[in-house]
Amino acid sequence: MRKGAKAAIVGSVFAVMVGGAGYGAYNIVSALSDTGGSGGSGGAEPVAAKSGPPSDSEVKDTSAAFFAAWEKGQATAAADLTNNAAKAGPLLTSYGQAAHITAVKITPGRAAGDSVPFSVKATVSYGGKSKPLAYRSRLTVVRGVTTGKALVDWQPSVVHPALKSMDDTLVTGDSSAPSIEAVDRNGKVLTKEKYPSLGPVLDQLRAKYGTKAGGTPGIELAIRHATAETADTPLLTLAEGKAGRLPTTLSANVQAAAEKAVQKYPESSVVAVKPSTGEILAVANNRADGWNAAFLGEVAPGSTMKIVSAATLIDNGLTTANGPAPCPSSAVSESQTFKNIKGMKPDEGATLSKSFAVSCNTAFVKFADEVKVDSLTNEARDRFGIGLDWQTGIPSFDGSVPAAGGPDTAAGLIGQGKVQMNPLNMASVTATAMTGAFRQPVIVPLSLDGRDPAHAKGLSAGTVQQLRSMMNRTATSGTAAQVMAGLSGRIGAKTGSAEVDGQARSDSWFTGYRGDVAAAAMTQDGGHGVDASGPIVVEVLRVG
Repeated sequence: MRKGAKAAIVGSVFAVMVGGAGYGAYNIVSALSDTGGSGGSGGAEPVAAKSGPPSDSEVKDTSAAFFAAWEKGQATAAADLTNNAAKAGPLLTSYGQAAHITAVKITPGRAAGDSVPFSVKATVSYGGKSKPLAYRSRLTVVRGVTTGKALVDWQPSVVHPALKSMDDTLVTGDSSAPSIEAVDRNGKVLTKEKYPSLGPVLDQLRAKYGTKAGGTPGIELAIRHATAETADTPLLTLAEGKAGRLPTTLSANVQAAAEKAVQKYPESSVVAVKPSTGEILAVANNRADGWNAAFLGEVAPGSTMKIVSAATLIDNGLTTANGPAPCPSSAVSESQTFKNIKGMKPDEGATLSKSFAVSCNTAFVKFADEVKVDSLTNEARDRFGIGLDWQTGIPSFDGSVPAAGGPDTAAGLIGQGKVQMNPLNMASVTATAMTGAFRQPVIVPLSLDGRDPAHAKGLSAGTVQQLRSMMNRTATSGTAAQVMAGLSGRIGAKTGSAEVDGQARSDSWFTGYRGDVAAAAMTQDGGHGVDASGPIVVEVLRVG
């Protein structure tokens, strides 16, 4: 959906992103959990709490006291110097106990206002093995809301920059799974060092296939994540195990292009698949939280959903690519008014192909009273495999298109309401639209462990021809034409932007195909589809 429709969809239920930090409504407000320190002594006159930013001396004294307690292994005392002792305590305790980190020496750098950089040197010991540990981090000192005391603003990254979640802990011991040597479809080794955003994916592959690949565990310091779908993240290896060789469907060349493309746009994710097989060629994320939003994201896909919506209209006999789909300036469904992007000219004589190519919201909303409440749900599941139990090889969210009535029926047709997707889902949707067959995406061969993929009946040849025609028109003369210019061969695309409550700008969505490669991208808070996600997808398609 275009940005201009935001104010018009009042009252409909919008999809909220969940899962990764920053991928939804989860925010940490500094100094709201004011648990540091003790209360005043009985009988004493109350002293007015200080206010305003901490002074330079308070920043210095508070950070010094925190560092001193941390160095001595006094987890409770260090936690009490933060504004969230309930969360700081367990992590600081695990640092010295479960993680077996000793001989801690912290050296503060020059403070910049309320921010203090510092370096840590320590020793990790377990099972007769020891190794030095060294890294840099940073903390911020804030004013406690209720006490007025200067306190360390608690973030897990204070303890180690790789810690992101409030409930993550540190552990040292036998690795939870043997290490792997993951290789791409041509036998090229894939490492975190060369392909940084593959880190979480390689960790998941290791957790699931390390033993099957023939490896043996080593001894390591690792982050144990609170979420079940996230594998341990190794930080330091004390003793090497044997790595098992693991084949994947990834393409090193396409992966490199995906990694480079997402780096240009913060909070971006992209997935590329091979439509003829369902094999995943690349998955890349550029996110501050390190989360695999490309596979696990759950957010409204905006107008990229019109691929499924158009198929729904065609398969239910409501119109055809060359049939009528008028594009008025506004449309009303269930007493809710929907509008188009600012500047779009109304066209009462538009065909579905034209309304699709220019991404007219109202053209699709006009069909809301003609489709059944579950028409979009059934099309997404039965034809495109959305919402089925995908067996990609690692955890994934497989899309959700619930049968929602009221204004959400209309909102769903333009990829809003309760519809939730991620780049993996939309890349698969595009692949299905190209070939007519739903081939469940996989990142490791099904034969590796005998997984049974999800099955859907796919699309008729007539529907495929119409969808490809509309997507080609979008790529050559519609909303995607400018960004797709220069790509040769058989191409198609669909742009999208999705309004999410609480965000200043819409999420940027784009999906497209070229030859036997389909790719989809999402940039959180990135604006229109061509603003951020479009260039990402085009860069991947150019290499693929």
